[in-house]
This record gives sequence, C-alpha cells and structure tokens, in this order.
Amino acid sequence: MLRKLVGDVLRRHRLRQRRTLADVARDARVSVPYLSEVERGRKEASSEILAAVCDALRIELSELLADVRRDLVQERAPVLRLEVAPQRRSGDVVLLAA
Repeated sequence: MLRKLVGDVLRRHRLRQRRTLADVARDARVSVPYLSEVERGRKEASSEILAAVCDALRIELSELLADVRRDLVQERAPVLRLEVAPQRRSGDVVLLAA
C-alpha cells in the first residue's frame, strides 16, 4: 500500500512537470522500466533511489513524504454519505459515517 502511494505521488509530480519517464529516469540514473515499476507501486524503491528520483524531479524528499502522508490520511479518512432516514419524514437527510 505504501509503495503504491509513493509511486502515485512521484507520477503526479512528474506529470505536473510535463516530463517523461525517460527524462526523469535518465536524471535519476535509473532504468525507465524500473522507474515505471516504482510509479505503479510494483517495486519498493530504496531511500537512495527515492532521493535520486526526488533530485531528478527537483523536489525535496520531505515534500514527497509529506504528499504521501496527505494521501494516506485522505485514503484512511471515514467517508460521509447522505442517506434518507426511513424512520423519518421523507426528505430528511442524515449523515452516516462509512
């Protein structure tokens, strides 16, 4: 799960910069297939590789980790949904935590 979030954040930064996998992989000195696997959450990159990819993306490792934390919190947050309560008058709305 964590490696998937790390990959998602790396991909998001790369795409925001309108850069290709090949461009970032070259700057980070990793292979394109390896970086692709990291972005897809299939490979768990070492801290050294993450630092190299962050340098290639011109972001701080701490920024990567903060973004991963934010995504993790959002993923774990309870979802509120609106439902019509059957025991109440039609149209009354109740918030329920999922």
